[in-house]
Amino acid sequence: MTLHYTTGDATAPQGPGQKVIAHVCNDNGGWGKGFVLAVSKRWKEPERRYRAWHAGADDQPFGLGEVQFVEVESGLWIANMIGQHGTRPKGGNPPVRYEAIEAGLRRIAEFAKQQGASVHMPRIGCGLAGGKWEQIEPIIERTLVAAGLGVTVYDFS
Repeated sequence: MTLHYTTGDATAPQGPGQKVIAHVCNDNGGWGKGFVLAVSKRWKEPERRYRAWHAGADDQPFGLGEVQFVEVESGLWIANMIGQHGTRPKGGNPPVRYEAIEAGLRRIAEFAKQQGASVHMPRIGCGLAGGKWEQIEPIIERTLVAAGLGVTVYDFS
């Protein structure tokens, strides 16, 4: 499998079959800027579940590298991946945490393989999280693509 790039809306993933939309969330419970706005515009459940997860209302641990899967339509899941620490740079360091994104993508790979799903995403970790695509892309290659999954990255037109 290879990494495929396309122009479009990552909340409207293209192609047949089951799909997982992966995106990066922060570890302080904030949901209100960036790609999450597009998610919330289409579905309310991912935000509701993320906020409940952060508040401790979920049995699953909440923290860097963890992922919460929310089915929003039959065969379509949103993967709320905790891959940034806070929401603002501290000491000149952006909030992105590459190790957490890698751990999260490994979890997403396992889930997607179990579901027979492809993985779709914007350029995760590169917006408000402040990451560099040159560092994110190899992580995607060694976690998702190496697992034999179809992966599509969407650049919004």
